[in-house]
Order: sequence, then C-alpha cells, then structure tokens
Amino acid sequence: MNSFPEFRIDNQWIASCRGSKNTVDPYRPYHFFTEQEHMPGGTIEDVATIFLTNRECPFRCLMCDLWKNTTDKPVGPGAIPAQIEYALSRLPSARHVKLYNSGSFFDPGAIPVEDYEKIAGLVDTFKTVTVESHPVFVGESSLFFRDVLKPALQVAIGLETAHPEILRRLNKKMKLADFEHSVSFLTSHGIATRAFILLRPPFLSEDEGIYWAKKSIDFAFGAGVTACCVIPVRPGNGALDALAGLNYFSPPDIKSLETVIGYGISLKSGPVFADLWDIDRFSSCDRCHEMRKERLKKMNLNQRLYPEVNCSCPG
Repeated sequence: MNSFPEFRIDNQWIASCRGSKNTVDPYRPYHFFTEQEHMPGGTIEDVATIFLTNRECPFRCLMCDLWKNTTDKPVGPGAIPAQIEYALSRLPSARHVKLYNSGSFFDPGAIPVEDYEKIAGLVDTFKTVTVESHPVFVGESSLFFRDVLKPALQVAIGLETAHPEILRRLNKKMKLADFEHSVSFLTSHGIATRAFILLRPPFLSEDEGIYWAKKSIDFAFGAGVTACCVIPVRPGNGALDALAGLNYFSPPDIKSLETVIGYGISLKSGPVFADLWDIDRFSSCDRCHEMRKERLKKMNLNQRLYPEVNCSCPG
C-alpha cells in the first residue's frame, strides 16, 4: 500500500476531524475494572486497571481516540489521587494495578509531581504499578516515582510501529531511537517496560499490517521490553475515518490479530497480548467470531498456541 495523502497530517488537521468530547468529572476516573493477566513468571493474577480522567495528551497521535474522555485543561493537585481512591474503593482486591491517564504519567502538565507520594500511598499494597509514558517524558521524574513506590514500577510505552515512515506520519513526534533510549534508561534503573504495538495503522495493506506488527514485536523485545500488547487499529476518532474515506485506512481482520499474537507467543521472549477492546468490530462472520475471540482470550491468559479456528469466511 504505502501511498500517502498530499495534505499534511498534523495537530491542526487531526483536531479538525474530531467530534465533541464526552462529559467527564476531574475527580472521577472515566472507567475502571479488574481482569486477569498472564505474568512474566507464568502465573495468572488479577490486575486492576484505572482509566484516569486528565487533560488531553499534547501529542495528538493520528490513531488515538483517548481524547474523547479528557478535560480541556489540566486537573488540579489532588484530583488524580481522588480518582484512584474512588476506583480502588469500588474494585475487588488485585495483585497489580495499571494507572492509565490518556497521555503520559510523567508529563508534569498531566500528573502533578506533588501528587506522587499520595498516589504511592494509595497503591502500596499492590505488587506492581504500571503507568504509560511518551519517551520524551521518561527521565528523572520516572526515577522519583519509582523511589516513592513500594510496589515495582512498570512503564508502558507506545512503540506503535517499527516502520519508520509510518511512525513519522502517526504524528507521534518520536523516532525508533527514542523508544530504544527510553527502554534502555528505564531498564538500567530497574524499571520494567512493555510496548504498545499497532496492528495495521494507516497506509498499510492487510498483509503489510501483519508483517510490520511482527517486525515491531521483534524490535520491542530487541530493545528490552518484558511484554508487548498488540492493538488492532479501530476507526471512530475522526482522523482515521477521514483517511478511510480516502482509502488510506482500513481496520484489520480478527484473523490477522490471531496470526500476530501467535507469532509473538511463539518467540517466547515475554508475554504478548491482544487488546480485545471493541474486538467485535473486527469480524463480520457470525459462525466463527465468538470462537476466534475465545481463542484470543485463551492465548492472552495462558500464552500458548491453540488450534486455529476452521471457517471458510473471508473475515
């Protein structure tokens, strides 16, 4: 595929494609739940995930739809701890917690540094705490948060794709070397990392999407991450819908996700997960969709390959 539009894809164009945001409360997380996850040591343990309400990330990535649940300005000191406390008081107990804030945890314009110790106190009973960050914000603040935490810290970083030209056109404003440097910095300071990888970002065909997702898993583990999460790119954020209308983007097929996850698991380099959020939109076959979804759930949980689903459907 690899054909690109003549117009410039930048913050202004991406914002011009958007609809309205959802109404959110700066003192309440917009979503939270507990699920099981396969751990690097092979155990299956409960993980609490909290989607914190926060300002929009300053990097308006082409594929991102997290802006829909963001505030127009930064939340004040104390708001993020209040959100975490609210969610934890309503969730069952778990061994691990993920704090995702629609941007970068270490962005001082998102999570006030003065809130770090209060946050650390709220999560001190967990075994690990996972946050997300753009490489540009990885640095001394990451080490400060690690030092005030009792649990082990893990940082999730969006590699997105190892295709350098596609990565540039995602408007993420990072290079592959930035990802490598961030992972190396965190690893050297005893902080584990995981990578977010996109399956079929814009400008790639289905076969190219599979190929580059596999290459991206290779790149991420080569850089030193301990786990990868593969995210099938979904429309609905405005910009992707505009590109779809110009034949620059199509969402991937669920069978492609199965192929990529199977490849990642076969490497035995670390857990490789499929993001199953909105998974129903990636297949139109009533005969096999539920079987494929169940297969992916089992692969996620057990990190094993299971027999392929036999169906003659195109997708």
